Amino acid sequence: MWVRKHFSLRNILSFSGIHILWITGWCTLVTCLHVIFHDFWPEIPWLPISIIGTAVAFYVGFKNNQSYDRMWEARKIWGAIVNSSRAWGSAVDTFISNQFTDTHIAENDLHQIKRKIIYRHIGWLYSLRSQLLIPTPWEHIRQGSKMKKSTEARMKRFGIGLFDDKDTRDNLKCYLPPEERDRLINYSNTATQIINQQARDLKDLRKKDIIDDFRHMELQNLLKEFYVHQGKAERIKKFPLPRQYANSSLIFVVIFILLLPLGMVTEFHKMGGIGPWVSIPFSIIVSWVFIMMELIGDYSENPFEGLGNDIPMLSLCRVIEIDLMEILEEENIPKPIEAVNGVLM
Repeated sequence: MWVRKHFSLRNILSFSGIHILWITGWCTLVTCLHVIFHDFWPEIPWLPISIIGTAVAFYVGFKNNQSYDRMWEARKIWGAIVNSSRAWGSAVDTFISNQFTDTHIAENDLHQIKRKIIYRHIGWLYSLRSQLLIPTPWEHIRQGSKMKKSTEARMKRFGIGLFDDKDTRDNLKCYLPPEERDRLINYSNTATQIINQQARDLKDLRKKDIIDDFRHMELQNLLKEFYVHQGKAERIKKFPLPRQYANSSLIFVVIFILLLPLGMVTEFHKMGGIGPWVSIPFSIIVSWVFIMMELIGDYSENPFEGLGNDIPMLSLCRVIEIDLMEILEEENIPKPIEAVNGVLM
């Protein structure tokens, strides 16, 4: 997630630089051909091109709205995960007690039970994040070699490459017992099985009367919430913005950009003198605006891609981790994730 109030000129150019090059080349080529072959150049009226531009603007606006909806829904899902996780930590801390047991359990043993369950939940958070970052076929990193290389470079400068992910890779080792980790890591959906393991532990706690039926049901309902949140996030990750909308938008923008200088040079030629040459910067500016609108929508439609437009899952995982460890009154509490190069991951 970008946290800077404004983008620098360097950031903007790095985002759209290659497009400025071919746009500039095309606009300049059209103007040169117009000047050289003016006597044979057909005068293309501006009205049909402006109609196309208006239609393309509406279409790109529609795509960008849908892209923003996907990103905002993803942020709401992770906001719900934060709230439910805090409720889970508080419930585990207060519900697990000697209130219903026939045999008194030492406070240290109760604390170890709470610690195991809460630590497993932290493991679920990082496991879910890792699963959501697995590339899908329609994401930029899975495209052609040039797109893949540019995306990898962008990830290093403004994405997951900004942060040393060693800690998150080792989180299952830190928060799950070795035998449990070795078993859960082999499942196709580790996060799902971690929640199921939580349910099994709750069942054992109920058998031992460490929790009563009511508290068992309340904790189980919180686990159900985690399944719901995970399913919503997976829906966004595994179901793309329909490709007929996403791809058509780029095609329409390119068609408009190719036609734009043909109409611009005709209009500016009426000024006489250097009029045709003045059309070049205007054509470039208008084309750049359209291509930027297309790029913004294109890079916003996948909020779990590992780029700067992502939902800051690592930061949110760390926020929850800190809250839960403070509930346990742990000593070695990690520090919050800070933004790097204006990006909070």
